[in-house]
Amino acid sequence: MKITELFERGEFVVSAEVGPPKGFHVEHMLEDAKKYLSGVTAVNVTDNQSSVMRLGSLAVSKALLDQGMTPIYQLTCRDRNRIALQSDLLSAAMFGIENLLLLTGDHTKLGDHPQAKPVFDLDSVSLIHAVKQLESGRDLGGNELVGEPPKFAKGAVVSPCSDSVDAQLAKMERKVRAGAEYFQTQAVFEPEKFIKFMEKAKQFGKPVQVGIIIPKSAGMAKFMNNNVAGIHVPDEMIEELKKDKEKTKAGITGVEIAARIIKECRPYCQGVHIMALGWEDKVPELLKQAGI
Repeated sequence: MKITELFERGEFVVSAEVGPPKGFHVEHMLEDAKKYLSGVTAVNVTDNQSSVMRLGSLAVSKALLDQGMTPIYQLTCRDRNRIALQSDLLSAAMFGIENLLLLTGDHTKLGDHPQAKPVFDLDSVSLIHAVKQLESGRDLGGNELVGEPPKFAKGAVVSPCSDSVDAQLAKMERKVRAGAEYFQTQAVFEPEKFIKFMEKAKQFGKPVQVGIIIPKSAGMAKFMNNNVAGIHVPDEMIEELKKDKEKTKAGITGVEIAARIIKECRPYCQGVHIMALGWEDKVPELLKQAGI
C-alpha cells in the first residue's frame, strides 16, 4: 500500500520508526513492532542511522512486510554510489516495498566508523530524480529497464524549525520539483514555528507529517539542542522534564509533551511521524493522549 493513496483520501497518516539492530537477529524488534506499532499506518526503517553500522534497512523492510506491516524504506546517499542505490531500489520493488524516504545521510565521521570513506555520489534531490528515472523505465545512464518499471511513493525530509526557514523552503521546492510526493519533518518541539512554516509550505501542495520525538530526559533535550541541526527544545520544556525525575524516567512527562505538540500541530499537517528511539512501547499511550 502506498501511503500517498491515504493522503489523497484525506486520511491523517501516522508512521513510526524502528532502528535495525547491530546484528541479524530481528525477532525481538519484530515482536515489539507488532505489539506496540499496530496503531500506526506505516513503519519507517532507518538506514545506518547517525552513521552507525547496523542491519540493512532493505532487509528489515522486507521482514516487516512479511509480517503484514507497511514499511517505509529509508535510503541514504552516504554509503552507496548511484549504481548501488539504483540496484537497491530495484531490489525493493522486487520485494513489493512501495514506500520510500530518500535522504542525503549524516557524515561518517559522526558515527561508529569515523574512518569510513563517505560516498555522497548523489544527494537527496538527485536520489529523488533517480527514482523518477527508474519509474520512467530507464536508469541514470539512460539504459532501458527490462519489464515493467517500479512505482514508489517518494518521501523526503524537511526541517521546519531550522534557523533558516527560507533555505528549508528552497530545499523543499527542489525536492518537489525532483518528484517528492510527501514529507516527514525533523522533530518539532516548537509548534508555533512549525505552524508558521506550514503557512508558507502549503504553496507546494504536498502532504507533510510532523516529526515527533518523545523526550526522555532534560539531558537528552540539551544534547539535541547542542548537536542536532534544526531542533530546539525550549527552556520551559526542559524545566518540565526536570520537575519530576521519576515521572520523566517512566516516560510519562515525555509522552505528555509529545501528545501536546501533536494536538497543536495536527490542524496544520496531514500526518505525524513518531521517532520513538527505543521507546516503541510508549507509542500506544502517545497516540491515545493525542486523540489519534
